[in-house]
Amino acid sequence: MAEADAPPDQKSIAANPISGGRMALLFTVMLVTAAGNTAMQSVMPSIGTALQVDDVWISLAYSWSALLWVVCAPIWARRSDKRGRKAMMAVGLTGFIVSMLLCGLALYAGLSGWLSALWALIAFAAARSLYGGFGSAAPPAVQAYVASRTPRSQRTQALSLIASSFGLGTVIGPALAPLMVLPFLGLGLTGPFICFAAIGLAAVLLLRWRLPNDEPQFAARGLAAPYSSGSGAPSDPEASLELEEGEEPPRLGWRDMRLRPWIIAGFFGGHAQAMVLGISGFLVLDRLGLRATPELGAGPVGLVLMAGALATLVAQWGLIPRFDLGPRAATLWGITTAAVGTILLGVAGDLHMIALGYAIASLGFGLFRPGTTAGTSLAVTRAEQGQASGIVASLAGASYIYAPALGVWLYGHSDWLGFGLIVALCLIVLGHGWFALQADRDLTRDRN
Repeated sequence: MAEADAPPDQKSIAANPISGGRMALLFTVMLVTAAGNTAMQSVMPSIGTALQVDDVWISLAYSWSALLWVVCAPIWARRSDKRGRKAMMAVGLTGFIVSMLLCGLALYAGLSGWLSALWALIAFAAARSLYGGFGSAAPPAVQAYVASRTPRSQRTQALSLIASSFGLGTVIGPALAPLMVLPFLGLGLTGPFICFAAIGLAAVLLLRWRLPNDEPQFAARGLAAPYSSGSGAPSDPEASLELEEGEEPPRLGWRDMRLRPWIIAGFFGGHAQAMVLGISGFLVLDRLGLRATPELGAGPVGLVLMAGALATLVAQWGLIPRFDLGPRAATLWGITTAAVGTILLGVAGDLHMIALGYAIASLGFGLFRPGTTAGTSLAVTRAEQGQASGIVASLAGASYIYAPALGVWLYGHSDWLGFGLIVALCLIVLGHGWFALQADRDLTRDRN
């Protein structure tokens, strides 16, 4: 086994952090999928209007994929412990490529009149399920790769950097989506699907070529987790975990007491974020009076999503490292800011105010997401990072099973029903987190 890919220990991690080149590759894996998904989200309200489909059905078309993500992400995470992180990243990117290509073809058939709107949406949902089933392999692998090679005191910043790839992707995706609407090729609103499938293919080839093969860090290795205190006390999240040859780390469950506070925060906050994202595109069409001209909606929706993405980058590239925010502080400050942004979004009447409200909410969620992710990672041993990353990815998928559709349905009946529920969820997270989340000084202290 090459020295660079040997299981990390405390001294080697401190002296040899993940190289810039490898971090760039990991960043690219997450960036491509984030950009592709937000490009799709920026055109789907217009596609749904063109197909004359109710808004709630567009949101529900993602539900089966999200359910598969919840089920499959922990399975892929455990598999990455045995097969290596690189292999699972490649599986995830391949699932993304095939899904985007087939989704584009299904919607093209519907817009061209080859399929009815109903069958086009069914075909879209089936193709999207490939992303839920196989695309869910990549994020847990990337998170586990970074977490298992980063000291505790630096893990919030490292995971925030990886999370910011989603933020940058949500800038690039909506920015490129209008440029990828290619009427001269006959693709129209489905152009972004085909273009991002091609970009994903380039990314998986780059991953195969440039990232060295890695071996499992803990499964069947007979090694102790680094940063061990030697006490073996269950309350020490980096306590020594001795594994016999052929033995795997214990199965990590959602009800594990170490994870429960972070899972509760991530569940309710994730649902709030999913609802904001689900409502935002339809909000732009309604308040700018674009329902009659859906082909003009991709640009304004993209601008709003870009404003939110830039705010997310400010949070993850600026605020978290500048103020050295720990998991608890990032979570609580983030969810409070998200609630304020949601209120402003609810009263916004023009593009400027919509973009401002969405940006403030996104700034908050840009703090909240890395906070709960890092808190989950720091709550368990280094040997359990693969399983923890699977739970984080599964939790993120759970937010998109029904929350966007519920938010859109409530918004369709009353603006304040939709936005009021989002604010209530944020307040639940704030109250729970204030009393239940572990102090940052205890979580981020390196073990000697």
